[in-house]
Amino acid sequence: MIFAENNHTGNKKVFRVSAGIIWFSSLFMGILASIPKILQLHIQGSELLVDSSIAFLFSLFVWYYNIYSLPKFSNQYNTTRFFNRRLIKSLLLGIALMLVLVSAHQLLFSGYLFQSMILMYQFRGILMNLTIYMFLHLLYQSYQARLMGIDLERIKADNIGAQYELLKQQVNPHFLFNSLNTLKSMVEIGDEHAADFIVKLSDFYRYTLENRKMNIISLSEELDILNAYLFLLKARFEDGILLNFKISSKHTSSNIPPFTLQLLVENCIKHNVVSLEQPLNINLYSDGDTLVIENQLQLKKVPESSIGMGLENINQRYMHLIGKKIEIIADGRHFKVKLPVIYEYTDH
Repeated sequence: MIFAENNHTGNKKVFRVSAGIIWFSSLFMGILASIPKILQLHIQGSELLVDSSIAFLFSLFVWYYNIYSLPKFSNQYNTTRFFNRRLIKSLLLGIALMLVLVSAHQLLFSGYLFQSMILMYQFRGILMNLTIYMFLHLLYQSYQARLMGIDLERIKADNIGAQYELLKQQVNPHFLFNSLNTLKSMVEIGDEHAADFIVKLSDFYRYTLENRKMNIISLSEELDILNAYLFLLKARFEDGILLNFKISSKHTSSNIPPFTLQLLVENCIKHNVVSLEQPLNINLYSDGDTLVIENQLQLKKVPESSIGMGLENINQRYMHLIGKKIEIIADGRHFKVKLPVIYEYTDH
């Protein structure tokens, strides 16, 4: 019944009403308007045809005039009010048109006293005008509401996409500075592993550049990133940090948002004591349909300032990708983060 099509100036959608609907409804109104005459006992076919043609032609004019006076086709201000200037103008033009049609038929069929019935025709015309205007008004408002809904959904999707891109940009904000400080110390003391450290640091940031635009990567790729990251941590903390893996074989082909495990390990280091005297043990293992990263709590006496962005970042990424939240468990002895395993993912 109603539809939108591209205009000639670009991709802007234009409100349309099916021509079939317009002509069928006009014909129907022409017949409906003549029912009182049909009910008369003595009525000639020619008189009935003339009466119907007046209503039919009038309805066609009202349809097309009101359609092309809509804001989509004119510079008029779009309003949701039913009673407005367009309605008044339509009624006045309708009255003038009805007078012209009746006068034209009077000239063509002088045997009929149409002028004596002019008030009846004008009243009928006003009713038809109001009916068509009301119907078109409802159609157009429905069309506008649908367009607004589409625009809101697009804005919402764009906003979510922008937020997600921002989340991905928040990964590893301070790690480079810590790594460069570690490298500086290694060079100053002549550490023989400095060259290996540079290679691993290069590998880690190569992974970062390759995967930073990805929504998800395979778990095996994520573990490669984590191993490169762990090498850099070992250069800094030596045996002060221990990372144990026990991942089910069925999870190795699963997917994960990039740098999730690295962020979680970084979170463990940020909040806990890491030293040779008090090593920090971190366990990464499978538990049903979750991947768990766990560490014993040995909190720093002077906690680092934190606004919880790391865990919230990961949680929002999982919500964006699969609509599931991560689970955080702290029992006073251990801190666990359970990640839903992503077996399949369709980019949307």
